[in-house]
Amino acid sequence: MKSYRKELWFEVERRRELINITRQVEDCLRESGVREGLALVNAMHISASVFINDDESGLHADYERWLEKLAPEKPHSQYAHNQGEDNADAHLKRTVMGREVVVAVTEGRLDFGPWEQIFYGEFDGGRRKRVLVKIIGE
Repeated sequence: MKSYRKELWFEVERRRELINITRQVEDCLRESGVREGLALVNAMHISASVFINDDESGLHADYERWLEKLAPEKPHSQYAHNQGEDNADAHLKRTVMGREVVVAVTEGRLDFGPWEQIFYGEFDGGRRKRVLVKIIGE
């Protein structure tokens, strides 16, 4: 069995952003040489997320509005966590959106359903963060 590991690094200037990382993960899959197996993609920071959905701008706007209703950024004073920090909302948004995805690898390709794409969700930007790609299989 083969095992492959790579870190993808992101530096998002805005506080929140959704980035389609499907191509980067596909590049990792090609580099791995795995034809049949599993690909794990996970955020390595507690205020960021990796998830699967449609790459559609209206849906991305809906996510922004919905997440901001669930865990509004301001006022920062509403959160017990924000003692010298201002990112409690980012931690909560990450909890809702999830830490990782696992995608089947079939015949050397990510085995997606229609319209599925992998996204990195940044909820507390302004510094370098990473995503782990781990691929195992034959």
